[in-house]
Amino acid sequence: MTEALPLVWFVLIAVLWTGYLVLEGFDFGVGMLLTILPRGDAQRRDKERRTMLSAIGPHWDGNEVWLITAGGAMFAAFPEWYATMFSGMYLPLLVILVALIVRICAIEWRGKVTDPAWRRRWDLLHTISAWVPAVLWGVAFANLVQGMEIVRDDAGNAQLTGGLLSLLTPFTLLGGLLTAVLFLAHGMVFLAWKTAGTVHDQAVAAAKPLSLIALVVGAAWGLWAQLAHSAHVWTWAPLVVAAVGLVGAAFFAHREQEGRSFVCSAVTIVAAVVLIFGAMAPDVMRSSVDPAYSLTFREAAATGPTLVVMSIVALVFVPLVLAYQAWSYWVFRRRINADVLPDTPAGLDRRVTVPVRVAARSDRGDAGSDDGSDAGSDDDAAPTA
Repeated sequence: MTEALPLVWFVLIAVLWTGYLVLEGFDFGVGMLLTILPRGDAQRRDKERRTMLSAIGPHWDGNEVWLITAGGAMFAAFPEWYATMFSGMYLPLLVILVALIVRICAIEWRGKVTDPAWRRRWDLLHTISAWVPAVLWGVAFANLVQGMEIVRDDAGNAQLTGGLLSLLTPFTLLGGLLTAVLFLAHGMVFLAWKTAGTVHDQAVAAAKPLSLIALVVGAAWGLWAQLAHSAHVWTWAPLVVAAVGLVGAAFFAHREQEGRSFVCSAVTIVAAVVLIFGAMAPDVMRSSVDPAYSLTFREAAATGPTLVVMSIVALVFVPLVLAYQAWSYWVFRRRINADVLPDTPAGLDRRVTVPVRVAARSDRGDAGSDDGSDAGSDDDAAPTA
């Protein structure tokens, strides 16, 4: 029984990454065009940006839980895989982490100050911090398929010796381009699905060319991965499914059936993850130096008792998490319309008078004065957050 657990957890980690890329993918796609998609004057653009943020607002933090769970599962179930990958890819993963933190700040702090310039700066940071992980995740996964400069030390431990530039090849850069355009198309069909009015129309218009670009780039990268880096015949199956999904996403996007297009886009991402993990297997870290140096999932796995405990915990809590997320999507299923939003976010257009307490001085009998420092003047007004 325990002998099968490393394979089970290899598959489960693929499932966790699939959930993250499908759900966080549309968050990234919306954020990547947050400062680009809206049109009109400054007030109109602000309303449309608020609509875009409202579309992902109830979900983005829950979607990031999939990343935390995937990373935690890798650390516990495959500690050697985690250690080798995170040490060798330390700088790119650090950049992704910083971008995710900045993105959180941009979402949470944007509406805390009345100043329009404050909101514009956070919107720009949000856009940048959405582009960075969208590209780097593709580069990282393409490296897992292609293989990296991994050697073995005297103790037989796998070590990634290549520097940062060794991670950047035509194949991995194309992988970064693929995830970027795939997330853009995925995000736009989700935004069209969740909104009405002008934002919906703009998202539909953007989804049409983006879905075609994703189809071309996806076909190129998928065929390259299968022909050059996969030793398994069965991985043609997820490649064909991904191709059908890309065609379906583009077809329904042009017919302006965003719900069906979103489903096809999600199927494409699922099939792409199956292709990636299938092409890797049985390795978790493939060596481009010598195949004998590659790290397999059985070598990298934790002990049997550890995997047994993890399996019990997963059986209890994963269904609860899935049920909760499904419920949250159902609760926030209604469309959002920028045309009916107020011009200024509620609570940000009010100014309150802040009383100023003037300390009594020994040479005067009262705290008040005629020097213009009386409490409660309009000059002391401060905006509420």
